Amino acid sequence: MGTVKGFGALIIGDEIIRGKRQDKHFEKLRAILAARGLYLDWVLYMGDNRPRLVETLKRSLASDDVVFSFGGIGSTPDDHTRHAAAAAAGVPLALHPEAEEKIRARLASMDRPVTPTILEMGAFPVGSRIIPNPFNGIPGFSYADHHFVPGFPEMSWPMVEWVLDTYYRDRFNATPDVEAAILVWDGIEGLMVDLMQKIERDYPGLTVFSLPSVGTETRRRHVELGVRGRPELVPAAMVEIEADIARRGLSFDRMDYGS
Repeated sequence: MGTVKGFGALIIGDEIIRGKRQDKHFEKLRAILAARGLYLDWVLYMGDNRPRLVETLKRSLASDDVVFSFGGIGSTPDDHTRHAAAAAAGVPLALHPEAEEKIRARLASMDRPVTPTILEMGAFPVGSRIIPNPFNGIPGFSYADHHFVPGFPEMSWPMVEWVLDTYYRDRFNATPDVEAAILVWDGIEGLMVDLMQKIERDYPGLTVFSLPSVGTETRRRHVELGVRGRPELVPAAMVEIEADIARRGLSFDRMDYGS
């Protein structure tokens, strides 16, 4: 595995793109990562389109990101992810011996025959490692820092946790990023750009964010202005932001994040 840049997610399936099912992976993956002091850098939803999957996976494989791919690793005609991963990596598909062993064991426990179609579910890009599936024993696979799991949440979520705990424990952050913000009443986002630039310049390790709102019947126009990043830097940056906003003659209230 290479030098990791960030964490991404591919959520694959026509049933999600066409609205037949609601995605649950995005929110759950965010929670799984957050429990380990990690966060998502990007997420992409895709249909069951093999050429598009190949091109997308070529780009992500070249990025060194850790990518979790959900869905499309079965053996039905609309399951393209295994083939797309192999094509993107430039390697053939082959029946993985450990996957074959687990598939055969699962079928034997159910007193079901082994068929070529079922064994196809264990054909992974050459060079892959298996991801154990605690639900039914049919594994997913990892290729480099890409990790391919089924679309079924009861299977995929413990598999993702296993991957993180097995391969990326050294990335876990005991002191994850924190966030603080104020609501600047009647503020104009464009007139605060100089302040935002100064904070990012003076506090490396922090990201400044702003979210304007035109207001509602119960809350007047405002800008949510804050910082996100290293816990030891956030308080001082917010003191500076609040002082600057006050000097501009604007009123504000601190956001309550429940802590």
